[in-house]
Amino acid sequence: MPKFAANLTMLFTEIPFLDRFSAAARAGFEAVEFLFPYEYEVQEIKQRLQENKLQLVLFNTLPGDVNAGEWGLAAVPGRSAQAREHIQLALDYACALDCPQVHIMAGVVQPGMDRAECEAVFIDNMRYAADKFAQHDKLVLIEALNPQTKPGYLYHSQYQTLEMVKRINRPNVAVQLDLYHAQKVDGNLSHIITEFSGQYRHIQIASLPDRHEPDEGEINYQWIYDLLDNTGYSGWVGCEYIPRENTISGLGWFASYRKK
Repeated sequence: MPKFAANLTMLFTEIPFLDRFSAAARAGFEAVEFLFPYEYEVQEIKQRLQENKLQLVLFNTLPGDVNAGEWGLAAVPGRSAQAREHIQLALDYACALDCPQVHIMAGVVQPGMDRAECEAVFIDNMRYAADKFAQHDKLVLIEALNPQTKPGYLYHSQYQTLEMVKRINRPNVAVQLDLYHAQKVDGNLSHIITEFSGQYRHIQIASLPDRHEPDEGEINYQWIYDLLDNTGYSGWVGCEYIPRENTISGLGWFASYRKK
């Protein structure tokens, strides 16, 4: 049976961020993830996790200047010093919050950038991150984002991220498999899940085409959950979707999985 983590950036947005921890626990979640923790002091987040008996399972490195079109810096030529500051900050948060893994955001290949150079910069920074995180027995993850959601991102396809992990060549680097992005770009999710079992260490879900609860649209998630069980996946499944209305009214799909 899959283990679900509430994405607190996407869910329970009806209330302030720090109140979403207790809302997730009341809804029956035992774990949470979110995009960025850095607006808050470590102790604030740690207190919410402990009070609600929640495990933090994933967050991202800083995105850079979002208003300037940035979405991560690890693959941006000339920005490695800042990217490595972000990597160290993420590691500090991960250690303090007992989070086992962090998604290192690659960045957007802007017009005029050389893609090969971006990839080389990214590999160098990912090896730096992997070696740092390995000292604390933690993973670093990379994620493909579909081009409609994030135009120009370093990689859009799961096959690109799988190949990139090979090129980085560190044992604690793995794929973050977001099935929403994967279906939009690659399709054939059953093949990806079975053929590359063990190479992805975190999964995220949402419906297609509208990125709502995983109980509608073109992905048969019950089939997917069974397939994940059959392939021995033991990681978390992050609920990174946009509720159709409010979060609680849309959690009917979760009723049979929730903590009793």
